[in-house]
Amino acid sequence: MEQSGGSLKKRGVDRISDLPEPLALKILSLLPTKLVISTSVLSKQWRSVWKKVPKLEFESYGNIQNVCNALLSHKAPVLESLHLKVRDRCEDVYIGIWAGIAMTRHVREFALSLGSGKPVRFPSCLFCLDTLETLKLKDYVLLDLPCPVPMKSLKTLHLDSVTYKDESSVGNLLSSCSNLEHLVVRRGYFKDDVKHFVIVAPSLKTLSLYDPMNGRGDKGYVINAPCLKYLDIEKLERYEFCLIENASDQLVEAKIRDVVSIANESIMASLTSAKRLCLDLSPLQITYPSGVSFYQLVSLEMYTHKVEWWNLLTIMLDSSPKLQVLKLIDASGRQHSLIEEKKYMKAGKWNEPKCVPECLLSSLETFVWTRHDWIRGEEKEVAFYILRNAICLKKATFTTFPIEAKMHFKLARRREMLSELNGVVMASHSCQLVFQSQ
Repeated sequence: MEQSGGSLKKRGVDRISDLPEPLALKILSLLPTKLVISTSVLSKQWRSVWKKVPKLEFESYGNIQNVCNALLSHKAPVLESLHLKVRDRCEDVYIGIWAGIAMTRHVREFALSLGSGKPVRFPSCLFCLDTLETLKLKDYVLLDLPCPVPMKSLKTLHLDSVTYKDESSVGNLLSSCSNLEHLVVRRGYFKDDVKHFVIVAPSLKTLSLYDPMNGRGDKGYVINAPCLKYLDIEKLERYEFCLIENASDQLVEAKIRDVVSIANESIMASLTSAKRLCLDLSPLQITYPSGVSFYQLVSLEMYTHKVEWWNLLTIMLDSSPKLQVLKLIDASGRQHSLIEEKKYMKAGKWNEPKCVPECLLSSLETFVWTRHDWIRGEEKEVAFYILRNAICLKKATFTTFPIEAKMHFKLARRREMLSELNGVVMASHSCQLVFQSQ
């Protein structure tokens, strides 16, 4: 029995040691780098295996030199990805060392996040790397690019709260990426001299733009992406303009959220070819172009916590002749306080359209409304109108959330409203009416 046990133990060791190297490296690539390096103590045979792993991820909280030593010891001819997250203060020299190692290993994906201190200049030499396909920069990174450089392989670029030396650095970086397909721009709270953020990307397919700063003055964005398919703009406030030039007729989906006090009509006018739209806007805070038609729109998702949101809904229904799916969502995620409720109740009155929109007469099949308390009069009026006029409607779902037992008046109002909805005479005789709670 002892001999048999020893044989089993030996076979167990062999199962690890005898793995083909490509398979072992693939398995190790799925583990945290710190754990991968620790495999070097398993045996003499495993002492250097980690040095060939093609994916590395380091997170430093105080000893940057250890990261440098590990990278210098690494021997893989090609690095599929190198992710570096540094939480303490970092000097330019270390960034240069890491970038140099990444270049010699022909890195394909490089991600750098710096957590504190003065923004550190990102070495321009890495921009010249022919093999780089994905670049992700975050926080205390300074982009200073005095001239364009060839980055023909770069397909994905994330710029998350980085600092730009000037507008030329933005333009030079983006013009260097002739085949860029995916761009994420998240502006941070660092001050820079970029007033006009210009995005010119002829191959761009997806763009996500988030800017929590208050624009004011003559600041703004210009977007020129004729092949764009997915657009997500969030949190633009008081910028003088957001111009979407050469708008794509290939646009599949767009999300426009919390865009406030931008005078030009370019944003909404550029979305007319979209098939799916998500809007979190108040019609009082954005200029809406007259006479436009969302001629390909089949799915519309709208949030119902902005002032006079129902007026924007009226405009969208009237402008979307092929709409099939309508989703209305209360985005608050919680019950309103009494003060908030009083303010919300005074928001205005919904006036139903003089003519029934074409989509209600010919195409709308699915209607979903998610609301926390269901007590507002406008909600009932909008819901009644859609149910009474949507001839092709197949399913209408009304979702509610729990209300505290002590809120007696809200519970009573909701029961009354839902009862009235259940009794409405619908235009569609085949519509399934569903009430559910989350």
